[in-house]
Amino acid sequence: MNAPWQRPLLGAIGLGLFLFAWQYIGSQKLLGSTWPALDTVVAYLADPVRRDLFGRALAASFRAAGIGFAIGCIAGLLFAAIAWTVPMLRVGADHTTAVIHAIPQVALAPVFIIVGGPELAPIAISALNVFFLLYVAASSGFGASSRAHHDLFAVLGASRLQRLRRLDAPAALPSIVSGLKLAVPAALVGTLIGEWFGAPRGLGVLILNAMENFQIPLLWSAVVLTLIASLSLYALCGLLERTVEARFQ
Repeated sequence: MNAPWQRPLLGAIGLGLFLFAWQYIGSQKLLGSTWPALDTVVAYLADPVRRDLFGRALAASFRAAGIGFAIGCIAGLLFAAIAWTVPMLRVGADHTTAVIHAIPQVALAPVFIIVGGPELAPIAISALNVFFLLYVAASSGFGASSRAHHDLFAVLGASRLQRLRRLDAPAALPSIVSGLKLAVPAALVGTLIGEWFGAPRGLGVLILNAMENFQIPLLWSAVVLTLIASLSLYALCGLLERTVEARFQ
């Protein structure tokens, strides 16, 4: 059995090696000017002149990702619960979510812009990414309860809604929390993609402008901010996941 400190230690070692490789590749110009050294990116981020710029962009992206995350979670869980409660809808619901997820996001973004303006696209694409992950996680989790428990609830005369609330939903919590953990980076990525289609501000706008104007330090600074935010939220969801697994498994 692994010691409790082994996993964090290995993660720290891996992160240290990655950062060292980043600094070495950038400082030696092994990939040309497109890969700056890590200390260059950190200095660019720490510059007080650009603090407000990054702060506004980060706040705008977090707001859109947060709204999209909430909408996607609620919609995915409700859709999965309805499909599970009404068995005749399950196959159609699975196919519908698969088709929606298969549509390229760059094709959907102009539709969202026409319907609700440029600020809707980041929220909508973020919500779609989260919706699919939560639907799949919840649908899989609802089937985690044992057949014996289902038979017991049937003998006791429980309705489908009662069984969902008292049996299937608690059994699905570990799977749902795992879906939430995966949905965090998906929400941020969806937000960045949506911001490329005319959003007034956000990390995605910074990345797009930096690419168009070949501002490499600005590009990687926005990428690092996105990475830090995504990994921090992912780690928090990982703690929640372990707590739920210890309680319900």
